[in-house]
Amino acid sequence: MTETTAQHVVDTVANAIETPEKEQPFAALGLKEDEYAKIREILGRRPTSGELAMYSVMWSEHCSYKSSKIYLRQFGQKVSPAMKKNLMVGMGENAGVVDVGEGWAVTFKVESHNHPSYIEPFQGAATGVGGIVRDIISMGARPVAVMDQLRFGAIDETDTARVVHGVVSGISFYGNCLGLPNIGGETYFDPIYQGNPLVNALSVGVLRHEDLHLANASGAGNKVVLFGARTGGDGIGGASILASDTFSAGGPTKRPAVQVGDPFAEKVLIECCLELFRDKLVEGIQDLGAAGISCATSELASNGDGGMYVELDKVLLRDPSLTAEEILMSESQERMMAVVKPELLDAFLAVTAKWDVETSVLGEVTETGRLVINWKGEEIVNVDPRTVAVDGPVYERPVAYPAWIDALQADSASRLPRPQDGDALREQVLALLGSANLADKGWITDQYDYFVGGNTALAFPDDAGMVRVDEESGLGFAIATDANGRYCQLDPKEGAKLALAEAYRNVAASGAVPAAVTDCLNFGSPENPEVMWQFSQAVEGLSDACLELEIPVTGGNVSFYNQTGDVPIFPTPVVGVLGVIDDVARRIPAGWQDEGENIYLLGITREELDGSAWAGTVHGHLGGRPPAVDLAAERTLAETLHAASVEGLVSSAHDLADGGLAQALAESVMRFGVGARVWLGEIAERDGVDAATALFSESTARVIVSVPREDDVKFRGLCEGRGVPLLRIGVTDAEVGTQPVLEVQDQFTIGLEELRATHRSTLPERFGPVVA
Repeated sequence: MTETTAQHVVDTVANAIETPEKEQPFAALGLKEDEYAKIREILGRRPTSGELAMYSVMWSEHCSYKSSKIYLRQFGQKVSPAMKKNLMVGMGENAGVVDVGEGWAVTFKVESHNHPSYIEPFQGAATGVGGIVRDIISMGARPVAVMDQLRFGAIDETDTARVVHGVVSGISFYGNCLGLPNIGGETYFDPIYQGNPLVNALSVGVLRHEDLHLANASGAGNKVVLFGARTGGDGIGGASILASDTFSAGGPTKRPAVQVGDPFAEKVLIECCLELFRDKLVEGIQDLGAAGISCATSELASNGDGGMYVELDKVLLRDPSLTAEEILMSESQERMMAVVKPELLDAFLAVTAKWDVETSVLGEVTETGRLVINWKGEEIVNVDPRTVAVDGPVYERPVAYPAWIDALQADSASRLPRPQDGDALREQVLALLGSANLADKGWITDQYDYFVGGNTALAFPDDAGMVRVDEESGLGFAIATDANGRYCQLDPKEGAKLALAEAYRNVAASGAVPAAVTDCLNFGSPENPEVMWQFSQAVEGLSDACLELEIPVTGGNVSFYNQTGDVPIFPTPVVGVLGVIDDVARRIPAGWQDEGENIYLLGITREELDGSAWAGTVHGHLGGRPPAVDLAAERTLAETLHAASVEGLVSSAHDLADGGLAQALAESVMRFGVGARVWLGEIAERDGVDAATALFSESTARVIVSVPREDDVKFRGLCEGRGVPLLRIGVTDAEVGTQPVLEVQDQFTIGLEELRATHRSTLPERFGPVVA
């Protein structure tokens, strides 16, 4: 027996045919018995161990969407002509692409990296950023910004600090090294995420229309080239073993499944890819993310018009001891696969050499319609690539209405005691302001560079991030992401609509016009019928709401198995809305800068305290039904804000969401340190609510704006002409002595120093000093 054979016997196709009864570890790779039987049926024999590795990762929940496909189709079915108008690339590609005008396009997408970020928070979060950025590169775009959507366990739990420190360090390390501004996001703490934090990463890129590229392997004889970092033993089986399973007590350690990132290698890869695209040296480029070479080869071949032949032993390795199966499954970072015409290969290799990017020619496109992979002269994979990448299993999982939800919805916050005097109101306003979820997130965001690149127009703590696309015209985009797991636990259908409505409103409040959606749908195990009910409801709600707002879903991600033991997280559908603004000079900040301006509340306040930050923070309560969504009102409000922005009538705008009016007023005062004097009488009289409800209700389709006095009449006329309810509720000039204050007349006064001290102290007290 040779030394190689002693170490690892390569399972060839010929061997698979000769040994049909050989037992294979399909269950350990995440495949069910019937799935394994289906693979045997497709191949007409047992799979080789290499084929088994490929099918296991590509048929995983993370890669195949096998439990969610039947629902996700709604995003493609509920589409109006207006939704298609500016959509250049929709779902099914690496990232969606939207025409933003002047020959420019923007591509954006959000994805999850949840489980790796619990096992190894730093690398899990860092490689989440790296992976989503490579999706943007593969479309032919230059990445220009990142965002992150984070959910951690209870802020006082010991393990939360481990996860928070690691995740925030990983995100800042990778994004800052790439030179990409982090322009926004969200961070929530809740015990339901204790053993299963959510780390969703979003990236945005810009490109000229003519530079758009889609990845496929077409043209027999074209070369298949792997370039970037060497392939190592990190991330093996990540998609199948880590992202498609739950954490269970006493289970095996999953540390090897977490990838290790190198942002400096990725920065070079970005520039290398852009030069390859610019010089038209590639037919297409596919990033190697989940499932690594298994994914890249099968997806490229499936999207093409032929087949592919690859010699796996030509892959450059960091670890020479890797087996063929491990090379196929490795999710090592900073790698790309390109399809190159033979006559352009030398020029391609000259560019990769210029950037000092290691490159290996693995094989070529064929006319066979088969994906054939050889290892040291022997055939170890011979499959129809569509059966791996496209035609995987599709499940109609059992769906069950949750047994507990009626009782939860019946337990309304309306029975909770509300403060009746100014001192009690003041105390509760400060309690919300310093609560984990509404406190200042500067401890996190100060670790990110959000002005690198020089094109950031808005970032933390404004309602949306905004980036300039064109220096001459000022054309730009705005983006905001939102989700409220508490609302979704009460009603996943309405909760998903609320996430869209809030992100849409945040973009509108910046002065931009909402244009497209990406989503990251985070849920528990699809094998739990109640979770599948939550998922089906959320997708139905989100797709219906997108159709009503006429804003297309361009792509996204589903993350299942977010639970510890058998307790799922709250349904957390993160919705990102991209907006377009013709000149970023017209941007609207989320706080007033000048004294003597009028403060207006747009929208109606209802007694909607169920699921609110007030109910959760003050009373530890979750029950009832979330606020009603009025998408027609949201759309009218957005159009009104855009018109006000174009005419220069408002100097600030801040949406009302978590914490209601009280939180929005406090944040607007703190934004630039200008006080405000506010009265609640007109709200109480018109809307029939008490002072506490006026301050803490989370009714939708509401914003506060500040309007210069000289524009007051025009602004009122604009709102009245469009049917937007408005009330003048204050002015921006309150001071006590020399200190700006938030004064709510006949109720309470809070000085700027106390507001800021309360707002800014919560995270540093738990996690250490703010980074300077």
